[in-house]
Amino acid sequence: MLMDVLFESIHVRELLSTQEFEESSPLSAPDLRLLIDRLQIRSLHIKDKVQDYILSHHKDFSEIFSRCSEAVSRTENISGDVSNILQLISDNPIDIEIQKTVAEINSTRKELKERKELLVLVQTMVNLIQRLKSVTEDLRVGRLINASEALRDLKKALLIHGEEVKGREPLVFSLLRKEWMDRSDEVQTVLVRLMENAICFEPDGGNVRVKFQLAMDGAGAVVFNSVLTAMDIVGILDYGLAKIADSVVKYAITPFVSNGNPSVSIEESSQNNGEMAEAILKLVLPSNSKVECRDCATMYSDITQVIKFIYKYICFENGRWMACFGRLTWPRISELVISSFLSQAVPDDASKLTEFQNIIKLSSDFETDLKEMMFISSSDSRDERLSNFAQNVEVHFASRKKREILAKARNVLLKCDFTLPPDYMMKGSTPMAQGENFSKNAVDLLFLPGRCVVSKAALLLMELVHQTLQDICLSSPRVAMEFYHAVRDALLLYEAVIPVKLEKQFDSITQVPILMHNDCLYLSHEILGLAFEYRSDFPSSLKEHAVFVDIAPRFQQMAEDVLEKQIRIVIFNLKEAIDCANGFQNTHQMQQYECAKFSIDQVVFTLEKVHIIWEPLLPPQTYKRSMCIVLDSVFSRITEDILLLDDLAAEETLQLQRLIHLTLESSSSLFESLMYINGKGKLLEGVRDIQLDELIPSLRKLRKLADLLDMPLKSITTTWESGELANCGFTASEVENFVKAIFTDSPLRKECLWRIDDMSF
Repeated sequence: MLMDVLFESIHVRELLSTQEFEESSPLSAPDLRLLIDRLQIRSLHIKDKVQDYILSHHKDFSEIFSRCSEAVSRTENISGDVSNILQLISDNPIDIEIQKTVAEINSTRKELKERKELLVLVQTMVNLIQRLKSVTEDLRVGRLINASEALRDLKKALLIHGEEVKGREPLVFSLLRKEWMDRSDEVQTVLVRLMENAICFEPDGGNVRVKFQLAMDGAGAVVFNSVLTAMDIVGILDYGLAKIADSVVKYAITPFVSNGNPSVSIEESSQNNGEMAEAILKLVLPSNSKVECRDCATMYSDITQVIKFIYKYICFENGRWMACFGRLTWPRISELVISSFLSQAVPDDASKLTEFQNIIKLSSDFETDLKEMMFISSSDSRDERLSNFAQNVEVHFASRKKREILAKARNVLLKCDFTLPPDYMMKGSTPMAQGENFSKNAVDLLFLPGRCVVSKAALLLMELVHQTLQDICLSSPRVAMEFYHAVRDALLLYEAVIPVKLEKQFDSITQVPILMHNDCLYLSHEILGLAFEYRSDFPSSLKEHAVFVDIAPRFQQMAEDVLEKQIRIVIFNLKEAIDCANGFQNTHQMQQYECAKFSIDQVVFTLEKVHIIWEPLLPPQTYKRSMCIVLDSVFSRITEDILLLDDLAAEETLQLQRLIHLTLESSSSLFESLMYINGKGKLLEGVRDIQLDELIPSLRKLRKLADLLDMPLKSITTTWESGELANCGFTASEVENFVKAIFTDSPLRKECLWRIDDMSF
């Protein structure tokens, strides 16, 4: 209340008498004096109120001051006590003793903890050692399951996971792990030996004997079921069954597939106490039998009996064990059935594919039976190996046929020797004259007139191609696609095989390169016509994909390359023969003339050889074009060598003229072959020379050169001025050099040379 009075706001202007003034206006002197008086009065009033308040609360103020005095007194006492304690501590350092005591307590506690942990470790070691010993003891007395369970539990306790333990650990653990490994090997050895004793295979008698009561050294009889259970517990079931599975496939399954259909029987024998002692699977093999399609049901049935025997007497109808046995044997069994039976049962004829449906159904039923016995997985379609193979019979059929087609094509190409009967090589032989022999190897080209002779390999290859394409028209889409690829591959085999096979014969003048040229030409034309001939009858799915036109240019190019190389070889040999004439120099000398004549004879002989080989084999237009190239090259070379001669004697010109006439006369048969028309043997008369000159440009020049050799100088000049020599291919420089070589220097020669030089064409 007092505080409210003291701190209440005092508004100065409220103390004034007048209230009507502006806030911002200054106070006058009278107002200030009035204000001072009123503030003094107000101050006295406040003092009175404070005094009255203190007097009315005198007791409260007295109590407050008394408490303050007591607090000050206690503070002085505490300060004295603290001073005494500090003095005592400074005289005797007890904190060091406390620190030592605390350290001793911590050390004692740590040591106690370590001893407890060591005690626990020792107890654990003792327990593990005892459990390891119990494994040996259980194994000794025949408690296989107990030994296996203990071994499994110890594996977890010793942290044995097949990997090296990271970090530091007591050495004793390593020793215990080694001891566990030894016990594991011991258990595994005993179990595997018992497994081998339980199941006995008798190949000679065809029996599989399973014993259910097994003898064990130092223990009573052991039940076969416990052996499998123990193997399953320690995780070696796969290893334990592996050898048994291998023997089952070898001695019990293979005979059904490879050696016919044995008869199967199962026998059981019991002990006196009524427990089953053993079970025997008996297989009786027939003396002579073959696996045929009609035996499929019997084969599957007998194999099922063997699997049931395993399911009941070896795996004891345990699904896990049976699945394990199936994983070990099914891949081999299915592969054996496929390779030895199903693949052999695939029909050779597409029309018989429907008969394979029964095998498809039997294969599916067989695998269903195996799934019921958990021999194969019912959820994994990859285990349906037989059904998958059987359902894809069309693909297997097509694949087999494709292999057969390619094998046949390869054999045809490798065995063909590219030889023809001697009649083909008879001099003067023509296609019309050869008659029936020619027709055996002669073929019509689709896009060129005339016929040509091809090798037997090309004929057989195209026969195989047409036969396969006809099969495509009658096949299902999947089979047709395989056949289509087989046709393409068979054609490409020619490109891969023949050039390599005949490579050494391409460097000589023989019929082999010509036959290969014809083969490639024939194949390229036939390939171009395949799609037009068969596409309309192809299955609809194949019509869009079947393409052969891309192969044809490859064979066309091969044909051109082979022929061009043969032409180059022929021209090279002819030029070598012409080189023997030594440029036709000094032919007025008998020895040089004979040498030149021999060279011409060699040229004619080579040309005749080429004619004999080429004419009967090549298509007429190809023969004409190729022979004209060769002849043009020969005549050009002879003309060039003669025109290069200088300072010719009169006798020499006559000899050269005689050699040219000899060359032309010896080539008459070649000229006749070039003028052969339409196979009728008729020669064009009157225009024969003109046509030959058009076919062989250098022939006209050579003939005119023969005329020039005995022509007077003025006649030569007149002939040049008429343009006749230019039309024959002579140049002004060649004519000038020729005149200089034959005629001696004279005013007439100078005049003629000027006239020749002045006249240009």
